[in-house]
Amino acid sequence: MNTVRILIADDHDVVREGLKALLAARADFQICGEAASGREAVAMAKELRPQVAVIDFSMPELNGLEATRQIRKTLPGTEVLVLTMHDSSTLAREALAAGARGFLLKTRAKRDLVAAVDALAQHLPFFAGTISASEVDAVLHPDPHAAKALYPVDRLTPREREIVQLIAEGRTSKDIALLLGLSVKTADAHRANIMRKLDLHSVSEVVLYAVRNRIVQA
Repeated sequence: MNTVRILIADDHDVVREGLKALLAARADFQICGEAASGREAVAMAKELRPQVAVIDFSMPELNGLEATRQIRKTLPGTEVLVLTMHDSSTLAREALAAGARGFLLKTRAKRDLVAAVDALAQHLPFFAGTISASEVDAVLHPDPHAAKALYPVDRLTPREREIVQLIAEGRTSKDIALLLGLSVKTADAHRANIMRKLDLHSVSEVVLYAVRNRIVQA
């Protein structure tokens, strides 16, 4: 029997315990690690190389979509299942575009989590929610002529999206520099460039931008 190594990432201890309890139903499932933030999830994935990472969409420091992008870029063999409380086809499409192979509502985890992880372990997609099969197919097999219409080019780089989330969470330039391994001067330069690029003039405007663009949740 082949063991499926699973990483669980959620910032709530109770949720992680619940997910572990559900996955314990399968003898061939092994929880190899637990993370409480998106940044920790990326680091642990690189270290532990799980077959499947179960990642909450809304996490501190680095949201689930950004964590998914980084994990998939570094570990293309690791499949990602994004969990969320929000039944949104837009979120599901964004999860797919970030590299996730699955998207599951937390309210359906009790019924579908084991099946979802089993599918991903076989490199098969699993989507439960309002997203249709045709929408899934459109993202997995994009029409190059329609891609720009479906997904406008983001004006921010991945590093800038990380910094926007940290600013929206109330982090100072010193905090950001420490978390990202930058100098405070570089963190300040990123902050200024982001504000200029997005034509934003205050932290409150950055927070609003982050909420509207689902970088953080209100």
